[in-house]
Amino acid sequence: MVRYEILGSLEVIHEGRICTPTPPKVRTVLALLVMRANRVVLVDSIIRELWGDDPARSAVTTVQTYIYHLRKLFAKEGIETPDRTVLESRARGYLLRVEPGQLDAEVFETLLDQGRTHIESDRPEEGAEVLRRALAMWTGPVGANVTFGPALEAHAIHLQEQWIRALELRIQADITLGRHRELIGELRYLVGTYPLNEWFHRQLIVALSRSGRRGEALQAYHHLRRVLSEELGLDPSPDLQRLQREVLAAGGPLRPGLARAS
Repeated sequence: MVRYEILGSLEVIHEGRICTPTPPKVRTVLALLVMRANRVVLVDSIIRELWGDDPARSAVTTVQTYIYHLRKLFAKEGIETPDRTVLESRARGYLLRVEPGQLDAEVFETLLDQGRTHIESDRPEEGAEVLRRALAMWTGPVGANVTFGPALEAHAIHLQEQWIRALELRIQADITLGRHRELIGELRYLVGTYPLNEWFHRQLIVALSRSGRRGEALQAYHHLRRVLSEELGLDPSPDLQRLQREVLAAGGPLRPGLARAS
């Protein structure tokens, strides 16, 4: 079975062989077809992705050449056969036929939905496990070896937001399961990587406080307040200000409800 991977570098894998095209523009065309699997991608959309608003007069012919190269590669690798058409020509465009389980982004989003359902059904252990499997599918930034135009950029932003949501849900499940100490290192890394993401800061404060490290929890709050003030001229949200007061007043770990995702 052929597999298409986009959660990292774009790869086409068939029977254990990597069959990814090497010419950059052919890779971009393939990435667009993969991201819009089982939907028609108009020639005009491909042209806009490759050349923006200033295409050459030969753009249509050049796109046809890139599609020819993809078909030739698919035939050489046995992905397409006389009995199985994968890359179909449609009116004014092309469609890449992808079966369930062949595209890693589709599998990831299915696992994300399953993990969310487990958590909403008060099964955090199952939710955390499914979400770990989903997050492990990522090997780097979306389409790391592809030059993006506007459509691919939009798809990549969507998938990145889904990755962050999966991470938030998995952290929420782990906090519910009492894994506060195990999360501290990861959360410190995340607040350093996403300094304006208040949700990650909030969970770090909760994890530190529940681990008996109230002083560090308050330091984490003051660090966030300084970052927001310097970068955006803002104060922490009212929710985080309440959380700081909880830490100041607490004689023990914060109540579990404060770890819930927003």
